[in-house]
Amino acid sequence: MRFGLRHVTSCLVLAQELHFGRAAQRLATTQPGLSRLVAELEAEVGVKLFRRTTRTVEVTEAGRAFLVECRIGIDHFERAVTLARRTATGITGVLRVGYMDFAINGRLPELVRAFSEVRPAIRLELSHVPSQSQHEALLNDRIDVGFTLSAVENENFESLLFDRDSYVALLPTTHPLSNARSLTLKDLADEPFVLGPGESWSVYREAFFAICHRRGFHPIISQEASSSEGIFGLVAAGAGVSTYASCARNVQRRGIVIRSLDDVPDTIATYATWMRSVRSASLEAYVAFLRTVWGAAPAKIKLA
Repeated sequence: MRFGLRHVTSCLVLAQELHFGRAAQRLATTQPGLSRLVAELEAEVGVKLFRRTTRTVEVTEAGRAFLVECRIGIDHFERAVTLARRTATGITGVLRVGYMDFAINGRLPELVRAFSEVRPAIRLELSHVPSQSQHEALLNDRIDVGFTLSAVENENFESLLFDRDSYVALLPTTHPLSNARSLTLKDLADEPFVLGPGESWSVYREAFFAICHRRGFHPIISQEASSSEGIFGLVAAGAGVSTYASCARNVQRRGIVIRSLDDVPDTIATYATWMRSVRSASLEAYVAFLRTVWGAAPAKIKLA
């Protein structure tokens, strides 16, 4: 189409005024200039939009049908301009958040609720992404921020300490040690363990195995489950014991007991991570809110 916004808005004003002189004045143009725009639009559409005499201007039936749709189009265009401006300033937008199990069972829901109350026009799209896959997801622009088990040792990323959990033991309620108020990891050295698989829980497994080795044993893995719910279910069924982050206490699950591990001072850190090169107003608003609410300082990262 060889007509533009100026043609359409001119005809909409003329349809309101039904007078070339007044319409031209509103449009800050001349009557001949307005007549030319109307004629060009009619030639492009292929029908008469206005019926003119020396004294009157009327909108034709075809003109009314055409201009009704044009008004809808102008409204959409104006909304698009407003949306673009609001998105650029972080007032509205979409933020894609990747999370792993400990984050969603920990304080991430609290953060999501609090941020949504302050910035309701920024829609958060949450998706489960294992820790070791989040860096690739950030690089490939599948997520904007990730909540992962490790800070990223790379100058392309920035990480912020978000939360810390202690290690706890998960036992079936029928286990002989289930009545103990607390345990040591060494108490579980000969027990069969239920853990997440290496392809999606490698970060956690590596840290957990290192703790076990320092205590002189290698855990016997009897079953694997890809999700926290699967781990809880297998433990409840008596397939073995497990260890987990202390956020497990936030999860309602029948058939298991959660006990502290007195000989494990290590903690499980959750980091928020994003690309340094991204200049998204929504992401900047989210990170600023995260820093303010949690009062955390950027994690000190040794660059590779």
